[in-house]
Amino acid sequence: MNPQVAVIAGSKSDEAITNDIVKVLTEFSVAHDVKFISAHRNREGLEKYVRDSPANVFIAVAGLSAHLPGVLASITTRPVIGVPVSVKLGGLDSLLSIVQMPPGIPVGCVGIDNGRNGAFMAIAILALEDKTLGDRLKAYRETMK
Repeated sequence: MNPQVAVIAGSKSDEAITNDIVKVLTEFSVAHDVKFISAHRNREGLEKYVRDSPANVFIAVAGLSAHLPGVLASITTRPVIGVPVSVKLGGLDSLLSIVQMPPGIPVGCVGIDNGRNGAFMAIAILALEDKTLGDRLKAYRETMK
């Protein structure tokens, strides 16, 4: 089955947050793919992966300079959700790198280290076209009351 969501992290050091994303996507039976590709060390590989990916939504996990989400958004017009990682400065540096994109190249952004919300945002986007997934998301939110 083709992935609906592509989860990309800049390095294996982001694996714990990536695992949080995967848990939520798996719980909601959303097909996904996980890759560790640096926007700085392997730009060509990243571009090829994004071009070839059938995913509808990308989730990018990034710390330090946190360029990965922005680079993804420059390659594709599909939605990109950034998850900033608290590597330095409590993650504020990563957060600001992700949200301060130039006009016309937006990146959605969730809270620092909050991969779960990145997954829930991807699910909400997919639910626009998938009523069953939308119903499951609504039911999940009901359990939170």
